[in-house]
Amino acid sequence: MGFFSSVLLLVLHLLQGSRTSLVQLNANGYEGVLIAIDPAVPEDETLITEIKDMVTTASTFLFEATEKRFFFKNVSILIPESWKNTQYKRPKHESYKHADVIVAPPTVPGRDEPYTKQFTACGEKAEYIHFTPDFVLGKKQNEFGPPGRALVHEWAHLRWGVFDEYNDDEPFYMAKSKKIEATRCSIDITGINRVYKCQENNCVTRTCRVDANTKLYEKDCQFFPDKHQTEKTSIMFMQGIDSITRFCNEKNHNREAPSLQNKKCDSRSTWEVISNSEDFKGTVPIAAPPPPPVFSLLKISERIVCLVLDKSESMGNHNRLNRMNQAVKYFLLQTIENGSWVGVVDFDTTAHIKSKLIQIKSNNERRKLLESLPTEASGGISICSGIESAFQVIKEIYPQVDGSEIILVVAGEDKNIRNCMDRVKQSGAIIHSIALGPNADPAVTEMSAVTGGMHFYTTDQSESRGLTDALWTFGSGNTNSSQHSLQLESKGLMLSSNPWMNGTVTIDSTVGKDTFCLVTWDKQPPGISLWDPSGTPRGNFTVDEDSKMAYLSIPGTAKVGVWTYSLQAKANPETLTITVNSRAANSAVPPITVNAKMNKDTSSFPSPMIVYAEILQGYIPILGASVTAFIESDNGETEVLELLDNGAGADSFKNDGVYSRYFTTYQENGKYSLKVQAAGKAKTVMRSLRHLPNRGTYIPGWAVSGEIEGNPPRPESDEDTQTDLESFTRIASGGAFVISNVSKLPLPDLYPPSQITDLEATSDEDEIKITWTAPGDDFDVGTVEQYIIRISGSLLDLRDNFDDALQINTSALLPSEANTKESFAFKPGNLSEENATHIFIAIQSVDKSNLTSKVSNIAQVALFTPEADPSPGKSHPNPRINISALVLLVVGSVAVVSAILSATICILKKKRNAIRSKTGF
Repeated sequence: MGFFSSVLLLVLHLLQGSRTSLVQLNANGYEGVLIAIDPAVPEDETLITEIKDMVTTASTFLFEATEKRFFFKNVSILIPESWKNTQYKRPKHESYKHADVIVAPPTVPGRDEPYTKQFTACGEKAEYIHFTPDFVLGKKQNEFGPPGRALVHEWAHLRWGVFDEYNDDEPFYMAKSKKIEATRCSIDITGINRVYKCQENNCVTRTCRVDANTKLYEKDCQFFPDKHQTEKTSIMFMQGIDSITRFCNEKNHNREAPSLQNKKCDSRSTWEVISNSEDFKGTVPIAAPPPPPVFSLLKISERIVCLVLDKSESMGNHNRLNRMNQAVKYFLLQTIENGSWVGVVDFDTTAHIKSKLIQIKSNNERRKLLESLPTEASGGISICSGIESAFQVIKEIYPQVDGSEIILVVAGEDKNIRNCMDRVKQSGAIIHSIALGPNADPAVTEMSAVTGGMHFYTTDQSESRGLTDALWTFGSGNTNSSQHSLQLESKGLMLSSNPWMNGTVTIDSTVGKDTFCLVTWDKQPPGISLWDPSGTPRGNFTVDEDSKMAYLSIPGTAKVGVWTYSLQAKANPETLTITVNSRAANSAVPPITVNAKMNKDTSSFPSPMIVYAEILQGYIPILGASVTAFIESDNGETEVLELLDNGAGADSFKNDGVYSRYFTTYQENGKYSLKVQAAGKAKTVMRSLRHLPNRGTYIPGWAVSGEIEGNPPRPESDEDTQTDLESFTRIASGGAFVISNVSKLPLPDLYPPSQITDLEATSDEDEIKITWTAPGDDFDVGTVEQYIIRISGSLLDLRDNFDDALQINTSALLPSEANTKESFAFKPGNLSEENATHIFIAIQSVDKSNLTSKVSNIAQVALFTPEADPSPGKSHPNPRINISALVLLVVGSVAVVSAILSATICILKKKRNAIRSKTGF
C-alpha cells in the first residue's frame, strides 16, 4: 500500500510531537508558566535566583505594558536531574516538551541573544522562548537590556504571535518625507545613523554613505538611539530603552517601515494583534497592583512508568493481543530509557500485577519485563481496577505518584470507568492512553486530557503500525537528548506478487549507539538479510515466532554509512514491516532530530491545514534537507507533499530549519495520519549559523550628545551557513488530525493562491526587474492563472488602495508551477503622484476559479539618490558641509553678482548715450 500506509494514529487531545504549553490565564494572571533549565547547563544556584528576579520584574513591566491586564501568577522552574540539590519537589505534569522558556547554552557559542521559536502565522502562539545562562545572569544587559524587559518582548512573540518592529535584513527605508529612516516603531524614537567600527580599543565613527544600488544606507550603517528618550513605544522594537513601556498601537504605529510586524500582520500594530487575542477578550483591566509571582522549584527525577494492558475478551479480536505485545516488546527492548523504573499490570474483570517496578540498567531487566506480558485474552473489563493496581505498584517505591506515568492500552468499553475519574484527576499521575479499534471506551480520552497525557487511536487493520509508533513517542521523557531513541527507518508493505521488500538505512556520525532493528510479519517468518556499509552480513536476529517478530541489537556503536536490508516474504499475501532506531553516539554531540506536527489537531472544511517539520542539531537549524510528508486518510488514500523551507506559501521564514506546506486535498471526513521522512545528502545539507528571527533587539550602542557610546559588536560568522554535515535519514510521526464538514467529491475550489511574501525589485535605467516565488492555484500547490502587477508613488496608497493603482501589462507573463522562481521586467511609465521619490510595486495572483490572493509584500525602487544624513556636532564633521566655506561662498557670490550688475548698467548707459548722439536727441 506504499510508504507508511499502515499508520492510522489519532491524537485526540495533545498534538503528538508538538510542544504543548500548560499555561492558563486565571483572573488576569498567567498560571502554569514553565521555565526549564536544559540538562547541558552546569549547576548554579544563582541562576535560579536570577530567574526569579527576571520573572518578578517582568510581571510588573507586563502589567503596565498591557494597561493593567496581565501578570505572571504561578511559575515553575524545572531543574535538571544532574543538579545535586535534593530539596526540590518532583514535577507532576511538567516536562521539557511543556516548557514555555528554555534556559540553555547558546545556539552558537558566543551568541547569547534571546529569541522565540516562532514559525506560525500572525496572532498564533509560538513554540518556546530560548534564553542563555549568561543572559539570565545579567551579563548581556548592555546588549539586550534588562532580562525582565526582554522576557516581556519574547512573551509577546510566544503568547500573542506578534513580530519584531525592526528588520535586520531591511534596517532602513525611504519614508514619504523623502528621508531615509531606520526601521522602527514608533517613528518618534530619536537617534543617529552611523558606521561604527572598532579594532581592539580604537573605534572610528563616520557618517553613513548612500548605496548607489539600493539608494539606502550602506550595509555597515546602524541606527544608534539617543540614550535619553521620552517616547514610550514600542516594546517590540527596542525593549532596552528606559522610556519604553508600551506596545505600538493604531495611533502611533509606523505603517511605512518594512518591519516584520508590518509584513506578517498586514500592517497592524502589535497592540491591535494583542487586543484581538483570546487572552485580551476574556479579561478587563484591574485597579490593584498584582501580587508577586509564586515560584515552584521542580527537579527532574527518575522516570516511573507502569504499563496497564487490557487482556479482556475484546483483545481477542483482530489479532489485537499479539499486536499489542509486539509494540510493548519493542518499547521495553529499545525505546524506554535506561534508568527508568517500569512495572506491568494487566486487567480483565480484575487487575493483576505482573511485575513490580524494575529499574532498567541493562538488557537483563528488559528481558525480564518481557515475561510479564499477557498471553491470553478473555473475561470482562475493569479499567479502574487496572489503574488502581498501577497506583499500588508505584506507591511501593514512591509514596507519592506525582509525575509518574501510566500507559493504558485498552480495546473494550467499560461502563464503570467514570467511578475512578476523580481519583485519577487528584492523583498527580499522567495517564497516556492508546485505544485499539472502534469500541474502545471514549472516556480514556478525557482521562488523558485531565492529567496532561497523550491519547492515541489505532485501527484494527492487520498491517497497522499505530501501536508501535504510539509507544515509541512515550520513550522520551525528561532525559537528555542523547538518551532519546531516534527513528531512522519505519516502513510497512503488503506483499503479493513480489515477495521482496528492500531498502537502505543511513547511520550518520551523530547516532549509532543502541541501534535496534525490528521486523514483524503476519503469517510466516520472512527471510532477513542485513549488510553493514562495508558489505559484511549482519545476522543473528532473535526470532520470536509467538509474537511474529524478529529483532537485532547491534552492539557498541553501529558503523557510519549506508546499511542495506532485504526481506523476503514466505507467504502470499504477506505484510512485512521494518523499524530501525538508534541513540546518540556521543553524549557531548547532540544528534540530528526531526519533529513533525500539523498546525492544529482538528479542522473543518474548507479551513486549510499546515504541515510543519523542524530539523535541528541541538538548537541549530539544518538546511538543505529533502523533507517529505505522507498524509493518509482513513480509507488508505495517501497524499505526498514535499515540505519546503523557502519562506513562501505556508513557510513563514526562509532557512530557519522549519519545512512547511499547506494541506488541502481532503478526501473524506475522519482521521488522517502524518509521518515525515527527512533526508540529507553530504555537501548539500548545512547547519545554519545565521542569527535566528524573532529575537530581542541587539542594542549597538547609544547616542549621547552626538557621540557614540558603543557596545561590543554582535558576534558574526564569516559565512551564513556551514556545509559540514554528512548524509542522514530520520523519520518522525506527526500524529494525526480530524477533518469534518467534507462534502461529496469533487470538492469546490475554495482555496486562493497563497500570498507572495518575497517580492524584490531592482532598476536598470528605465526598466524595473522584479522576482518572487510562484504561488499555487490552491495556496502553494499547482499553478496560478495570472498575475496582476500594480505600481504607485505612495507605499500607503498602494497598500490601502491596490485596485486603484496603475496596472502593468502582464500579457507576456506566463505563470510557473508553485515554488519556482519567477521574474519579470517592465517599464513603469508615468505615475500620477507628483514629486514621487520611489516606485512601489505589489503583485496579486489569480487562479482558474478567479480567486485572488492577498496583495504581496511591497517592493520598491528609488527614483533619485537621497542626501546622506547630516552630521551634528563638531566631532563628526561632514566633508560636504563647512559653515566657513559656505559663508565665503555666499559673500563671494554676492560680490560677483554686484560686479556683473554694475558692468551691465554701465554698458547700457554708454549704448544709450551713443544712440542719443546719433539721433540728435
